[in-house]
Amino acid sequence: MTLSPMQRVRRAAVAVAALIAIAAALWHLQAATRGLVVEAVSVDGTPATVFRAAGAPPGPVVVIAHGFAGSQQLMLPFATTLAQSGYVAVTFDFPGHGRNPAPLSGSITSEDGATRSLVDATKRVIDRLRGRGDGRLALLGHSMASDIVVRVAQNIPDQDVPKQDVPEVAATVAVSMFSPAVTRDSPRNLLIVAGGWEGTLRAEGLRAVGLSSAPDAPREGVTYGDIAAGTARRLAVSPGVEHVGVLYARAGLEEAAAWLDATFLRSGPIPRPFDGRGPWIVLLLAGVVALAWPASRLLPVVSPVPLGAGLSWRRLWPALAIPAIVTPLVLRVVPTHVLPVLVADYLAVHFAAYGFLTATCLWWIGRRGAPVGTKAPISVPALAAGAAAVTLYGFVGLVLRIDAYATAFVPAPHRVVLILAMLVGTLSFFLADEWLTRGRGAARGAYAASKLVFLASLALAVGLDFGRLFFLVIIVPVIVLFFLVYGAISGWSYRRTGHPMVAGLANAIAFAWAIGVTFPLLAR
Repeated sequence: MTLSPMQRVRRAAVAVAALIAIAAALWHLQAATRGLVVEAVSVDGTPATVFRAAGAPPGPVVVIAHGFAGSQQLMLPFATTLAQSGYVAVTFDFPGHGRNPAPLSGSITSEDGATRSLVDATKRVIDRLRGRGDGRLALLGHSMASDIVVRVAQNIPDQDVPKQDVPEVAATVAVSMFSPAVTRDSPRNLLIVAGGWEGTLRAEGLRAVGLSSAPDAPREGVTYGDIAAGTARRLAVSPGVEHVGVLYARAGLEEAAAWLDATFLRSGPIPRPFDGRGPWIVLLLAGVVALAWPASRLLPVVSPVPLGAGLSWRRLWPALAIPAIVTPLVLRVVPTHVLPVLVADYLAVHFAAYGFLTATCLWWIGRRGAPVGTKAPISVPALAAGAAAVTLYGFVGLVLRIDAYATAFVPAPHRVVLILAMLVGTLSFFLADEWLTRGRGAARGAYAASKLVFLASLALAVGLDFGRLFFLVIIVPVIVLFFLVYGAISGWSYRRTGHPMVAGLANAIAFAWAIGVTFPLLAR
């Protein structure tokens, strides 16, 4: 389709605005580590990173641990903020997470299983890297790791040092905390940070504060106990954020730095440095997605006639409903433990079965005499080139940027096989789904509806087997975000190429990649 002069101007304006947004975001994201020495190290195979202010004398070490399905990059806001404040910040990847090649061993529901493995991994990092500072130590953990750092602080005994010196773990910062290990007397100087939208975890924070010398009804934002004696406790709330947003909220970052300053009798710089990367990450990703619209004009035309099933709502709804209902019912009784990865093996099988059932529905509709697509000559080389171009754009624009500034997204070699296994399932789903929802005469809103129905199918699966699949709830927001981002790119690609398989192939690779690099690897 030839563009009018006004359409060309509009696309050029979007391209310029997107490039400006990307450049501004990258400049600000890089600024977070200016003035810091950032050193990548390995602790018996565990990837770790040490952050410290260039030219500054050694300060207390703060070991920072990430949550479930996270990585050390996810904790960058705390690491850089504390390093800019004069601390030696240490991040690392837990076993089974990020680029750590060691799988997570032990049962994830047992304190003697995975919890013990995570505690031991944290202690090894402390033993190896605490010498990078002045001998004083604090711990910080998010979500799953909040329980881990509490247990580490309790299990590391105080050193045989004079009483006026600070004990081995002087303070613990627990972000989005849930830890049954907290007692009246330990850990020392406990700061709990919760997001304003984390109602359950805010209640848990008040419970933990109330175990100490706090009154019967402790309040948020009030410090109880004596920080000099190690008995201080406080629940700080970062307003307007949830479980991941709390890592980027200024209030929580400043509370953590101020708590450590009070513990170690340090005077922080005024104004205190703050890693405000959250909005810039959003701007960067928005710029990349927006740039995909004008860039889609560079894709080759695969078919002169838009292809796809082209189904009206009357013919479409059975093909949406049947896979959504049947897939979780069948997989409730069919073994899905096929890969050494937590929950992702089920997700891959769900994608595969769902896609197979969708394709079967399309076949049945066609067999009953109803056309399920327009026939037209296609260019196979153009199809392959288009799919490769969209995939490469996603890798350069999204994968590398997410890995650098948000969380581990470039796989270590040991995860490549896992990604390929995931691809079997995602190809089944996205190839069938793209064909189902595209084509001349396709029902308006069919593409969005199919994604909502798929999410409902996952919800049904979790409801049928909550004990095994409850971790899927954690990653639903990520799946929604990917559906939105790659859905937009899919629509633009389809309007240019005329073939749904271009985006189908690219989306399948993107989702297999995301699942394969995110979920924890387990020892079998």
